This record gives sequence, C-alpha cells and structure tokens, in this order.
Amino acid sequence: MTDRTATIQRNTLETQITVNINLDGKGDSHFETGVPFLEHMLDQVARHGMMDIMIECNGDTHIDDHHTVEDIGITLGQAFAKALGDKKGITRYGHAYVPLDEALSRVVIDFSGRPGLTHDVDYKRAYIGELDTDLFNEFFQGFVNHALTTLHIDNIRGRNAHHIAETIFKAFGRCLRMATTLDERMAGILPTTKGKL
Repeated sequence: MTDRTATIQRNTLETQITVNINLDGKGDSHFETGVPFLEHMLDQVARHGMMDIMIECNGDTHIDDHHTVEDIGITLGQAFAKALGDKKGITRYGHAYVPLDEALSRVVIDFSGRPGLTHDVDYKRAYIGELDTDLFNEFFQGFVNHALTTLHIDNIRGRNAHHIAETIFKAFGRCLRMATTLDERMAGILPTTKGKL
C-alpha cells in the first residue's frame, strides 16, 4: 500500500503549527492546541475516521481562539492534500449521517479539487465551553480551501449545541474515511472524467 502520511509545519506571527496524519491509521490522536473543545472534536474525527492525527499548535489564544482554530483547519487541509497525493484510486466522495440523542447531522464531501463550503448550522448558543461557535465555520473554511474539497454540513435537528457540534465532527470523520478509502476497482485510476482533480 502506498504511504498515505503527511507532516505539515505552518508558522506565522499568530500561530506555529505541526500536523501529522496517517490516513490508514487506527484512530489514534494527540493534540496540544490550547483549545480544549476543539481537541475533543478533533478526537472524534480521528476515531471515527480511523486515521491518526497529531496536532501541536502554539497560538495567540491570549487574544482569542480565532487564529488557532482557523489555522489548524488550514494546516490539516494541507496535510490531507499532501497525504492523498495524485488521488488515484480514492473513492473521492463520502457522506455520513450521525445522531447523538436529539441531534442529527449530515456531512457530505467531494475531493473535487475545488474548494467550496456550505455550513448550514444554527448553534443554539454562542459558546460551547470557551469556544466561540462561529469558529467552526472558520475551521471548515480553512480545511476546504487547502484540502481543495467541496464540503456540505447540515444540522438536520438538535437543541443542545454540544450535541450538534459532536454529530458534525463525527460525521466529518466518517465521510473523510469513506472518501479517502482506496477502491480496489479504481486502482491507479483517477476518479473523474476531467482527467484531473
């Protein structure tokens, strides 16, 4: 099997980030970001995506969490783009519905080579713990811009903001797993009629 791992370092005046991923991992994760609820959500992505994700970030969280959350999305997206390489043989599309008590969310992804985000979620409060729920959109926008994916996120129902966020990140992990899985029937074939993704 082709090695589908990546290490990306991204350093700015606002954040210094290292991301390591293994798309064919066991769901292991380790995070040091200074944003505990984001780490809880990223753990869901690793576990349900069955991929290993390690992220270390030293960010300007003394100002707020915005730069850290957005830049982690950017760097994680870059890591996916590198680990997938030429994308030959991948399933390309992924989708998942995930419930948690009263909440239900759907996430659909296409490693299309074209960045696009539809994030249709009404969080029921402005903060979960100390994390501003507006920052989830910044995380996913950073990811799609640099992984070059089309991503649709819809919360179908839910009252509890924590439950809503958790269903989204679990579904995100599961659809990533589906989309990045190597399809034996597509071995060596690029899953597009355009000739390029």
